[in-house]
Amino acid sequence: MPIFTEKNITVCQNRFGGKGEVHIEHLLDEQVYNGKVTMYAKITLKPGCSLGYHQHSGNSETYAFLSGSGLYNNNGELVSITAGDTTFTPSGESHAIENTGNDNLIFMALIVSDN
Repeated sequence: MPIFTEKNITVCQNRFGGKGEVHIEHLLDEQVYNGKVTMYAKITLKPGCSLGYHQHSGNSETYAFLSGSGLYNNNGELVSITAGDTTFTPSGESHAIENTGNDNLIFMALIVSDN
């Protein structure tokens, strides 16, 4: 069983039309899952930062919130989230997330291909 110690960290500006920086710490390469899992990462949004509204097509995404709080857009419905919450966006649906708190919003993101 391999242990992965090196992390690939990407910093994106205005991801999907969102505000500010999104820090993406990729935990595994998608090749580990033969392309079935296209992202497994720890995401950090600083206060005021967001991932813009976007639709999933051919994949689903799950967020598991580890710390902080924010506002989650679930197909146009705004829902407050906090540490311990989990969201799921299936293929064909849309979502966004904004850190509305005073601390970093940290969550795990898992994108699984429908194929």
